[in-house]
Amino acid sequence: MVLHGAGSCKENHHDYARAATAFGLAAIVFDQRGHGASLGPMDDRALEDIAMIAAALRSALRDERAPIALRGSSMGGCLAIAAAAPCRAGAVVAICPASPEGLARGVRTGAMSFAVDPAAFDRLLANIDLEGVVRSLEVPLLLLHAEGDEQVPVAHTRRLAARMQSGASRLVIVPDGHHRSIQHDEQLQTQSLQFIVQSLAGALAGGSLGKGSLGKE
Repeated sequence: MVLHGAGSCKENHHDYARAATAFGLAAIVFDQRGHGASLGPMDDRALEDIAMIAAALRSALRDERAPIALRGSSMGGCLAIAAAAPCRAGAVVAICPASPEGLARGVRTGAMSFAVDPAAFDRLLANIDLEGVVRSLEVPLLLLHAEGDEQVPVAHTRRLAARMQSGASRLVIVPDGHHRSIQHDEQLQTQSLQFIVQSLAGALAGGSLGKGSLGKE
């Protein structure tokens, strides 16, 4: 499942969805509330929406136990990590994941370019302890961040990585770049899809998750 960032839309991630299908994966991309073709502003139901889409994907696969990976960018990266447990995800890939505090600040200052219910969205963000979620996450997590990111400080992702518990989790810091450069880099897309395939294969094998082909930074 592909989760876009703030102010983005599903069409901006069709390249990743196509790449996923080439790896033999089913892929779903959707507009979050306040974005693209979705109705109504972003609010405190974002994680419920992601869990609902996960359930719809499993229904389409006719397998309620099908392992699902979440791949999110920026705001989508934050929500992918937070939604891992509700979705019973088997792997998570978070690209330049925004912090709840940074997202809330963007809403307060009017920097967010999407329809949002500020009070409701702030309630959701206030209840997301992202570092705590990462610390309790039992499934593999791949964190990717560009050192040149001008919107989300790379130090935030380093702090998250320091709390990863799964031995199969990985941190990849890319020199230079910018906030969106990793999302559409074909080599990094391939590496993240390899990580997902290996992690989901481990989940299907009963939890014996392999370390994959990526090394830590």
